[in-house]
Amino acid sequence: MRTSIKKRLVGNFMLVIIMTVLILEVFLANAVKQYYYKGLEEILSNQITLSADFYSRYFSSNSLKEIIMDDIDVFWRQTKAQVQILDSEGKVLMDSIGVSHFSDPINTLDVAKALEGNKGTWIGNVEYDNSPVMAVAYPIIVEDEIIGVLRFISTLRNINIIIGNITKVFTIVGLIAVLISGVISIFLANTIIHPLREVTEVAEKMAGGNLKIRTKKRSDDEIGKLSDTLNYMAEELIRKEQLKNDFISSISHELRTPLTSIKGWAITLKSDNTRDEELLVDGLDIIEKESDRLSNMVEELLDFSRFVSGRITLEKKKINIAESIRQVGKQFQFNAESKDIEFNVNCDFKLPPIYADGNRIKQVLINLLDNAFKFTPEGGKVTLNARDNGQDLLIEVIDNGCGIGEDDLPYIKEKFYKGKSSKASSGLGLSICDEIIKLHNGTMQIESRLNEGTKVMVTIPIEGVEN
Repeated sequence: MRTSIKKRLVGNFMLVIIMTVLILEVFLANAVKQYYYKGLEEILSNQITLSADFYSRYFSSNSLKEIIMDDIDVFWRQTKAQVQILDSEGKVLMDSIGVSHFSDPINTLDVAKALEGNKGTWIGNVEYDNSPVMAVAYPIIVEDEIIGVLRFISTLRNINIIIGNITKVFTIVGLIAVLISGVISIFLANTIIHPLREVTEVAEKMAGGNLKIRTKKRSDDEIGKLSDTLNYMAEELIRKEQLKNDFISSISHELRTPLTSIKGWAITLKSDNTRDEELLVDGLDIIEKESDRLSNMVEELLDFSRFVSGRITLEKKKINIAESIRQVGKQFQFNAESKDIEFNVNCDFKLPPIYADGNRIKQVLINLLDNAFKFTPEGGKVTLNARDNGQDLLIEVIDNGCGIGEDDLPYIKEKFYKGKSSKASSGLGLSICDEIIKLHNGTMQIESRLNEGTKVMVTIPIEGVEN
């Protein structure tokens, strides 16, 4: 059976409150008990000290037995407590209420300390009283010799009744505090549960497909942050959905264009009765180029599918990255000449080898250079730099083309994102390149300004090279 968060919160609050009240009750009851017991002990101690000192000053010439026989009130005039006089062996010589066994020595803690020359206190039970008693014993010293022990005994009945009444008051106050705290706990739990319930209801509606609904932020706490996160997630889902729709529309158009061209030329060549050789060569050439373009788009989609599903694998080995850069640079030299673009490759051909998938690294370089040439006008400039940057290999692709706007730059590496340029194709190229570099434990950063150009920086660790 599920327990609601409200019940758990109230239960936890009440558990903490009850434990706190119980601890305070025990502490206060013990403090009151110690206060009253200490007060009684001080009273008895003052009285017994006064009596013992009075005897030492004025009656030290009389023995204890003489004091008892003459019924002198030197020892009990100062107190209403039970008075006992013990000899130096702890035997009772006199008891003011006559209940002690005079033949048996008393060996309680207070008497033992008094026989050692110190004041002693003892709390315990006696046969002649139903309530505990407190006894204070004090040595009787004459000429530095302990000749006996004076002992005052007082019942704790009245003090315990007072302590019990105070404890009852504390208990009632504690119960009232628990009840009030319980009501407050329910109120506090509601302040947490109601916003959570609202967020849950909105989340359920979002899960049902209503992404336009939003939660209302009520406070700047964790629940408020959850509300902001949920609203942000909805915005991102809407944006992703729009990107996906734009991608489907764009890729449909991109696929339709080469297919239409291929079909059109196929029909033209099929219906051509003149067998014009030049027309045949041109048609087949266009069909080949459009087929290559279609194949590239399909390959991008396949790569994207592998990356998303986590099925992409790298065949890493030690490669000569300088040679790979030289080959790619040579491959794009023809494009540079045909578009009248200045293309420079600045690479130290003594670069250390790296442990990587050579084909995937070439794929990244080709994609970045292809974008650079695509968005750089005739007479522009494209540069490919590669150098050892300490622990990393740094590759830069720089152009002075149309650049990327500030609004597009944060999203340019996201899947399906094409920006506002009409020259963008599927919107997957940079996303795939970023994933490839991440699989090599590297990074890819893009800096760009509109109408000034773009700079792509790729770093790949060198430390993973196998020797």
